[in-house]
Amino acid sequence: MKIEIKQYFDSITRYAAALAVAVCSLALTQSVHAQAATSIEKQSLKILGLGNSFLKNATNMLPGIVKDSGHELILGVAAPGGCTIQRHYDAALLGEANPEDPKAKLYDYNNQKMTLKEMLTAEKWDYVTIQQSSPNSFKIDTYRPYAQNLYDYIKKYTPQAEVVFHQTWAWRPDHNRQNMDKNPPGFMYQELTRNYNTIAKEVGIKKIIPVGNAFQLAEETPEWKFARDPDFDYHNPKYPELPQEPNSLNGGFAWRGTDGADKVFKLDGSHANGAGSYLAACVWYEFFFGGDVRKITRNPRFLGERAASLREFAHQAVNGTRPKAWPSGTSPE
Repeated sequence: MKIEIKQYFDSITRYAAALAVAVCSLALTQSVHAQAATSIEKQSLKILGLGNSFLKNATNMLPGIVKDSGHELILGVAAPGGCTIQRHYDAALLGEANPEDPKAKLYDYNNQKMTLKEMLTAEKWDYVTIQQSSPNSFKIDTYRPYAQNLYDYIKKYTPQAEVVFHQTWAWRPDHNRQNMDKNPPGFMYQELTRNYNTIAKEVGIKKIIPVGNAFQLAEETPEWKFARDPDFDYHNPKYPELPQEPNSLNGGFAWRGTDGADKVFKLDGSHANGAGSYLAACVWYEFFFGGDVRKITRNPRFLGERAASLREFAHQAVNGTRPKAWPSGTSPE
C-alpha cells in the first residue's frame, strides 16, 4: 500500500512539473509573439503638412495620440495663418529666385526659418499633405492651377513622398463670414467636399484625409448638432458672460481685445475648438497609422465620456462612411 501511495505522489509530482514547464513555455511563447507583434505593428512616419491654422487645429493633439499608441512620428507643420495653396506656391517660386528672400521663408522648422524647398528637403518625408484655406475651400477656381503647380513642386523635391489632400471642415451654421449663414444647410460642406474630390482627380492625388466628413458625421447627430444657448442674450451680451454651446466643434464666442469696456464679443465659427481638434487628430491617426482609433487610450479630460463618440465618427469617416449631406454626383478617391 505504501508503495502504491508513493507511486501515486511521484506521478502527481511529475505531472505538476510537466505542467509547470508547459505553462512557462506557453508564457514565453506568448511573450515572444507579443514582442514580435509589437515590433511588426510599430510604425515610424514622417509627415509634412502644408496648410494654415486649420492644419494646426488638426494636428496639435496628434503627437500625443501617436506616442500613446506606441508609434513614432516626425511632424512638420508648415502653416502660416490663412495661407492659400496659391500663396504656398508663390512663396516657393520666390525661394527659387532668392533663397534668402524673407517673403519666401514662410515656415518654421527646428527653430529655423525656411523656404518651401528647405522644408521639403529637411527630412525624408513619407507623406506631404496640402489643403486650401478655409475661406477659399468652397471656391473651386481658387485651386486652379495652383494645386497642380504645388503638387508638381512637392514631387520635384520629395519624389518618395505620397501627397494627400487634407479635407478641411465647414463653418458653424451661425458663422456669417462671406454671408455663409445665408446659404442652405450643408452648402459649405458639400462645395468643399466636391472641390477636394474634383481637384484630387485632376492633380493625381489618390487619398484624402476625411476630416471634413468626420465633422459632418458628428454634426448630423443629436449629440453634436450645433444649437445656440437658449438662455443667453446674444444681442446684448454682458462681459464676461459666455453662452453654453457644448455641442459645437468650432471655436465659438469669446471676449476679445483688452480689458473691460474695450473687449468685443466675437464669434470664431470656423476654427476647431478642443473637441474639433481631437476629432481631427483621431482622423489623422487612423488615416496614417491604420490602427482602430476607437481603441486609443488618450482621452482629453474636458471631453470625458463624449470623446468615445468622436473617435467613432473619426473611424467611420476613415472607413468610408458618407454623411447624409454628401454631395450628389461626387465620387470619393
